[in-house]
Amino acid sequence: MDAGRTAQVVAQKIALRDRIVTVRRRRTLLDVGAAAEAIAAHLLDAEPVRRAATVAAYVSVATEPGTGPLLDALLAAGRRVILPVLLPDDDLDWAAHTGTVVSARRGLLEPPGPRLGRDAVATADVVLTPGLAVDRSGMRLGRGGGSYDRALGRVPVGTFVCTLLYGDEIVDRVPADVHDRPVTAAVTPDGITRFPPGAT
Repeated sequence: MDAGRTAQVVAQKIALRDRIVTVRRRRTLLDVGAAAEAIAAHLLDAEPVRRAATVAAYVSVATEPGTGPLLDALLAAGRRVILPVLLPDDDLDWAAHTGTVVSARRGLLEPPGPRLGRDAVATADVVLTPGLAVDRSGMRLGRGGGSYDRALGRVPVGTFVCTLLYGDEIVDRVPADVHDRPVTAAVTPDGITRFPPGAT
């Protein structure tokens, strides 16, 4: 991808991020809580999650689609849950979730336990990711640090990889660069949308 095209993609991503973050900031705690309950119900009913022994998830912050009810239910059901730990180079390490999280860099919440290594995400049967938008081909827009693009590069093909969103964040097109990684599904309070393999 040439420099001009790359700069154009970066500018398009910034504009889309700004728009979505602005809308998210207007969401009430009541809206966020209701969305979290609905998203949890959809995922817990999904066959890949029901069959999963290990789920890679994350702890939501602020007005992101909430993961609290989902994490509680996964632990209650006896699933092994691993959560990301942000490294200084913006890559992700992982640690087992035991029900406790601590404050970390950039306002994130992370598990305090022993680190499992960057490749631990490859052991998950289901990978749940944060994001700001996903398009109809499964291309995901993150916050811009590239953390999950690197992590998803370690996930075996065929793994159920799902981004948690609000309903208006499944869009027609997400600007994409060569390093961006698609997901196989997105879940919103309205349900799960699966993307066909090879749609990108």
